[in-house]
Amino acid sequence: MRRKIVSLLMATLVAVTAIAGCGNSGGSASSAASGAAGGDTIKIGSIGPVTGAAALYGEAVKNGAQLAVDEINAAGGINGVKIEFKFEDDEHDPEKSVNAYNTLKDWGMQILMGTVTTNPCVAVTEKTAADKMFQLTPSASSQDVIAKDNVFQVCFTDPNQGIASAKYIGEHKLGTKVAVLYNSSDVYSKGIYEKFMEESKNQTTYTVVAEEAFTDESKTDFSAQLNKFKSAGADLVFCPFYYEVAAVVLKQADSMKYAPTFFGVDGMDGILGVENFDKKLAENVVLLTPFVADAKDEKTQKFVEAYKKAYNATPIQFAADAYDAIYIIKAAMEKGGVKSTMKTEEICNLMKDAITQISFDGLTGTAMKWTKDGAVNKEPKAMVIKNGAYTAMD
Repeated sequence: MRRKIVSLLMATLVAVTAIAGCGNSGGSASSAASGAAGGDTIKIGSIGPVTGAAALYGEAVKNGAQLAVDEINAAGGINGVKIEFKFEDDEHDPEKSVNAYNTLKDWGMQILMGTVTTNPCVAVTEKTAADKMFQLTPSASSQDVIAKDNVFQVCFTDPNQGIASAKYIGEHKLGTKVAVLYNSSDVYSKGIYEKFMEESKNQTTYTVVAEEAFTDESKTDFSAQLNKFKSAGADLVFCPFYYEVAAVVLKQADSMKYAPTFFGVDGMDGILGVENFDKKLAENVVLLTPFVADAKDEKTQKFVEAYKKAYNATPIQFAADAYDAIYIIKAAMEKGGVKSTMKTEEICNLMKDAITQISFDGLTGTAMKWTKDGAVNKEPKAMVIKNGAYTAMD
């Protein structure tokens, strides 16, 4: 009799456990991708570097997104449900980014807001496309990122940055002899460089007098390239690469007594936060970027104030991109009538259609629109570093 009772209790326990397992909104990697989550929340995941190289970008995206999530939840959520937000670190590494994506799938992610940087994002888009999951990246700018029809961008594509930079330098007469330094082993840097060179041929106020490449393995010593630029008389150096490298370049240029105008793109945003970097070396550096923290419009001032209060820091463009990204997801969900109980593929299909029908006014652009190719249409802005702070260009 005792054995029968014990057996009955064990059988009951197994049955209860099985039922509980079916109700788990996280589920396995496969079930999270194909099924619906619990319905009490909409689960939005994000991936980016908060340690290692480019950590300033990831931290800014994480903070900007969380600020938007908190605001939306406080106002009642999206279509009546709250956002559940989870961020995973990828250390700016494609393989680790894919691992982070799998972790978020196991958690039950329904929409991906990421990844932050280009090479990891290209790797992850292969996974989201296979899983039919909607993906909106705040800051990965390569055209390769939007090769799949489920992926959209908040930031400019690399070609747009290269073209806009060449035009801006010409129209504002920032230099007469221009040199270009770029990372030939990085998709982001190379893509911007190529379009910059194409558009520069159309400009009449300056001439490109020198161009030099480096690779990831050789980004600690730029004295040879800078000496060539100096010898060529370049009074402006175009730098389409990330802020860590830019800090090294500025230090070495200063040691050589070479002081051209340095002109960067969105990847240089964050240079003032580099540890042990003398901000004076960045004086008069110009960046083409869609967000300037000291802009006087009410939307920017409100965001900057809230960000400083929450994180005791001034937001860079990546924070603004992510803040906009969460609100763009909200607008598309509302336009498409997305419900949290829908399967991932159904959410993706509705979101792909809805995002092409909205016009969004955000921190990083007004009347932003998207076509089915995933690229955003908006105007760039420029800022200059003055007295150790980012300042809007006149």
